[in-house]
Amino acid sequence: MSIWSRRETVAVDIGGVGVGGDNPVRVQSMTNTDTADAEATAKQVADLHLAGSEIVRVTVNNEPSAQAVPEIVQRLEDAGLDVPIVGDFHYNGHILLTKYPDAARALAKYRINPGNVGTSRRDENFTKIVEVAIDNDKPVRIGVNWGSLDQRLLTELMDENAASDDPKGAKEVMLEAICQSAMRSAELAEEVGLGHDRIVLSSKVSVVPDLIRVYRMLAPRSDYPLHLGLTEAGMGAKGIVATTAALGPLLMDGIGDTIRVSLTPRPGGDRAEEVRVAQQILQSLAIRAFEPQVTSCPGCGRTTSTFFQEMAEDIQGWIRERMPIWREKYPGVEELDVAVMGCVVNGPGESKHANLGISLPGTFEEPKAPVYVDGEHYTTLKGEGLVAEFKEILENYVVKNYGETSAAEKEPVGA
Repeated sequence: MSIWSRRETVAVDIGGVGVGGDNPVRVQSMTNTDTADAEATAKQVADLHLAGSEIVRVTVNNEPSAQAVPEIVQRLEDAGLDVPIVGDFHYNGHILLTKYPDAARALAKYRINPGNVGTSRRDENFTKIVEVAIDNDKPVRIGVNWGSLDQRLLTELMDENAASDDPKGAKEVMLEAICQSAMRSAELAEEVGLGHDRIVLSSKVSVVPDLIRVYRMLAPRSDYPLHLGLTEAGMGAKGIVATTAALGPLLMDGIGDTIRVSLTPRPGGDRAEEVRVAQQILQSLAIRAFEPQVTSCPGCGRTTSTFFQEMAEDIQGWIRERMPIWREKYPGVEELDVAVMGCVVNGPGESKHANLGISLPGTFEEPKAPVYVDGEHYTTLKGEGLVAEFKEILENYVVKNYGETSAAEKEPVGA
């Protein structure tokens, strides 16, 4: 669906989900439950996966959480859900993975933060995790975070910079340290024996321009797949806008093989919001399609009634409800475009650009709503049953255009 071109990388298999290579950019997320509570964690993993997360990460920070990992994976298997579970390790991963081999086997990937485990070639803790990964044939993500950057490496580079005839700014040295931390750790992992196609890298910061810059610095240095994410993005609109502003330029540069949107949820909020935002970023950039898109206008003085807003929301919600069925029966339906417009200014033109569109009457305009199918006027709706009639037309369009019938055999809509 796009002329977009991506940076060439090796493909890494994460529990049956391919990342990098010719695979699509993957969406992943992370639970915020107590991993030791296997029931609650498995439920949240299921919710995230059903929302569209193709890989889900869980915190493994203590013995109870490590002990719960096999049960979490088993609960998901019993529910018929095939989703790779990634273990997020800091400080004590080498201890937990060796003490709880069932957890090491059950996890699909290990996430290692070099700043919390070590990047030195003499670092036994890092080496131990890599050895466990090799023994269990698991990939690793080497995830550098500027909030926990290896201070030994940073100090080394700062000292070298201070002695240079042309010293760089502290920010530039820090970004270089992030890149070198990732690359040195990957080189060490391969020296220990981990396969080149078993490594994913990430280099996360929380300032948008810095994130764009550090990934552009890191990308040319290897062909490892890259995991993108703005760490500690924040809550609500701030987190969504900042993440989109950061990931958009990188993705359009062809940088990024899997993404995560790190939103702070509201108390009791829906964790799956970050999955939907990640999907929308990829779909808005025409990189991947996940569900039909509803185009609607913002409204103005010509649309003082809230009817078109209510209809747009209703149609979007109805499409989301129908998608579990449509996705199974009508492959390709996720690329469908629907327009719900509020007046005659841009309504007919925008509707003609969509696969299926309706142009509602604005204030004081003639009370009729023309419907367009693939750019041609199809019918005109009026009255209280307008929304239900449009849904019926939409359902018929999906069946006729995305069903098993070949394109040559498809009948015109309404036939």
